[in-house]
Amino acid sequence: MAAPEAPRTILITGAAGNLGSRLARHLLASPHRVRLMVHHSPLPGDLQAASGVEIVRADLGKPESLRPAVRGAATVVHFAGVLFAPGPERFLPLTNTVWFRNLLDACVAEQVDRVVLISFPHVEGPTTPEHPATGRLDGNPISVHARTRLEEERLLMAMTEGTSTTPVSLRLGMVYGRGILMIEGARWLARHRLLGVWRDPTWIHLISTDDFLAVTTAAATRPGVQGIYHAGDEHPLTLQEFLDEACEIWNVRRPWRMPLWMIRLAAWLCELGARLLRQPSPLTRDFIEIGRVSYCGDTRRMHSELLPQLKYPSFEDGKSTLA
Repeated sequence: MAAPEAPRTILITGAAGNLGSRLARHLLASPHRVRLMVHHSPLPGDLQAASGVEIVRADLGKPESLRPAVRGAATVVHFAGVLFAPGPERFLPLTNTVWFRNLLDACVAEQVDRVVLISFPHVEGPTTPEHPATGRLDGNPISVHARTRLEEERLLMAMTEGTSTTPVSLRLGMVYGRGILMIEGARWLARHRLLGVWRDPTWIHLISTDDFLAVTTAAATRPGVQGIYHAGDEHPLTLQEFLDEACEIWNVRRPWRMPLWMIRLAAWLCELGARLLRQPSPLTRDFIEIGRVSYCGDTRRMHSELLPQLKYPSFEDGKSTLA
């Protein structure tokens, strides 16, 4: 495999978020220059105080603010979006498509060398270990989150064609490890005996935090990277198996097996309460829809071009990171 290229300026959108901030910390230990784009949410204190970090303020909904933010960046890694808000069907077509188009317009105009979109295998619809996602763009996903992310992938490929900007879509499996927001949410629910899951087995493809950081860095920096990559470990398992093992590690009762209508009702109540209180919604009905979709990606391109060896090839190898 080719050695990483010379130091690059890497801009991270959504740098104040859970995964974006972790990538920023990881890159600070590399030779690359780190630029963090923020809007409303402040950066964690350690990143604000870190030496060598360039902070830029921009609004994806305001195109005029984006060209100065991306100017001089070699790679843009796009995490930014809206999560944990009620009624995602109302805002995701805007935040996941129109706003991303604004960012791409700026990147192409400023001749950014590479745009890395953080995506997920759900965009191809239900997939399994026997029939994994392969990098197609003609899928028919079920949830609003997946449909709008697929539209982002299509925009990325179409708008960069014939330009000096290289498109990369990194379809991540579920990132696990201590401090990952969804994992910590499940831990809190489990400790309060509130964690439930539907009965029907749902395949999931995992990737540890360490391997997520390594593969995303490779996608942002390695020469010759282009197109769609699936990033996940070597042994998919079911969501039910994952949660049962996680609860064993946390020394709490395993999740309740619940009828689907009850979980959907809980999501509806969360969204209703969030609207009334004008607060984030920890659970939405669309989260349930995307969570019920089995997903698994073909990782051969990841191994051959990005990350030949995972630190944790399976959840069995990496489950201690949940402790």
